[in-house]
Amino acid sequence: MQIDFLGALHDLLVGTGFTSMDLQQIIMLLISFVLLYLAIVKKFEPLLLLPIAFGMLLVNLPNTGLMDGPTLGIDPVTGLEKTQPGGLLWYLYQGVKLGIYPPLIFLGVGAMTDFGPLIANPKTLLLGAAAQLGIFFTFIGALFLDFVPKQAASIAIIGGADGPTAIFLTSKLAPELLGAIAIAAYSYMALVPIIQPPIMRFLTTKEMRMVKMDQLRPVSKLERVVFPIAVTIIVILLLPASAPLIGMLMLGNLFRESGVVARLSDAAQNAINNIVVIFLGVTVGATANAEAFLSFETISIVVLGLIAFCVGTAGGTLLGVVMYYLSGKKVNPLIGSAGVSAVPMAARVSQVVGQKDNPKNFLLMHAMGPNVAGVIGSAVAAGVLLTLFQ
Repeated sequence: MQIDFLGALHDLLVGTGFTSMDLQQIIMLLISFVLLYLAIVKKFEPLLLLPIAFGMLLVNLPNTGLMDGPTLGIDPVTGLEKTQPGGLLWYLYQGVKLGIYPPLIFLGVGAMTDFGPLIANPKTLLLGAAAQLGIFFTFIGALFLDFVPKQAASIAIIGGADGPTAIFLTSKLAPELLGAIAIAAYSYMALVPIIQPPIMRFLTTKEMRMVKMDQLRPVSKLERVVFPIAVTIIVILLLPASAPLIGMLMLGNLFRESGVVARLSDAAQNAINNIVVIFLGVTVGATANAEAFLSFETISIVVLGLIAFCVGTAGGTLLGVVMYYLSGKKVNPLIGSAGVSAVPMAARVSQVVGQKDNPKNFLLMHAMGPNVAGVIGSAVAAGVLLTLFQ
């Protein structure tokens, strides 16, 4: 009996995760702790960074099998082949792999977004387009680092500062890079208030930053209702590959602006969006296992993502400078930096930086124009890249 007891104890100890954990997994756990700290203590994009970090933690604990797919085994009773179910997160991950979760996030974003500032000042659409410069600049840089075109496109989309778009495109073109790209994208979105201001100040003068812009004109309900319908038709006819993102974004906005489906708008903004955010965050984090994540490739992605984000910020700001001169110094170029798709954080940064030089300056609503244009721009850029490389 003593031998059996010792053998059972040995089997129990061997079956624990402590005996299976290696140095790489310990490093990944430490990284997940840092991300949890940023989400909980620093409140950097906590709604997504927290589940992503916890998903990373779960997948790097040994012997859980949470991301293992179904396998064929032998039934001990019948001796016949039997499918053994996969892990919980593997099944939830199919929503990412099949491109379901990101469009549903866009449905919620559309329901929460006011396109009024963009409709009131359509010229700001150009600022949103200019901020996508980082995507195409970084695409070329990734090719020089020997990433294949599909991988380069997935890395470059980080420059749009739109997490769901980055996840959607990467799941289609380079799913093996999903963990690194998602974490880089959301990390840089969270760091918008730190990364953007130095670039904005470097590219503008104090005189430019002090410009007060005229109040935006009122936007009628007819314009608000027609806008999502018109954008859907025009963009999808030009780029059919953008249909999942643009279609859901504009459907959500139509829920909001029509005024006749308050329950659907509320569900898109809250219940559906919150559930999908949990599933998306945890399963994307669970793709960041030690073997795939700790590599030179991941470091390259993080660096290229930072470059993409900085170039995107610079592109929007520089076009803002051009518009400043063309408008007779009536456009504050700081609103150009909001052309990246981090809504509404980038617009708030434009407001904060502007008020430091002119406390009477109120740029928030003006910056929301290029900010929501950036959401559309990143989806369009994803459609272009999908059309070219899928």
